[in-house]
Amino acid sequence: MDLLLLIIGFGFMIIGIFGSFMPVLPGPSISWFGLVLLYFTNTVAVNYWFLGITLLITIVISVLDYVIPAKGTKKFGGSSYGIWGTNIGLIVGIFAPIPFGFIIGPFVGAFIGELIYDYKDHGRAFKAATGSFIGFLASSFMKFVICMMYFGLFLWIVWENKSGLF
Repeated sequence: MDLLLLIIGFGFMIIGIFGSFMPVLPGPSISWFGLVLLYFTNTVAVNYWFLGITLLITIVISVLDYVIPAKGTKKFGGSSYGIWGTNIGLIVGIFAPIPFGFIIGPFVGAFIGELIYDYKDHGRAFKAATGSFIGFLASSFMKFVICMMYFGLFLWIVWENKSGLF
């Protein structure tokens, strides 16, 4: 049973890393569940402090994932139309059959949203869309770093308990 939990937890870690770039999957949350599965094994002693701190980090990162792109749009002069456009573009970009739609979608969505707000000022719309794009990249990078840290912790815990797990 321990080996099955270890394999499933490892799978969650890999899915979490991919999820840090794909907005459909909550990468840090999935990676955190991979850590939790490791603590369900009989070999690894439960460390509530570790799980609590990593859960808090996961919650903060998950909230920031929604805040950062919107703040990026706002920081670069975007309106609420641009923020809504970013979110709608993100959803459309995920399901659109184009390469890198989840990256292109928020940019195009913010641009269109700003053009709806003020169709004459293309420069401001482009600037707000750029802010959205930078916010999305910053958010994705932040999630990737956290998922890689969780993966490193996962491997470290497995290494520390390798005699009981294998």
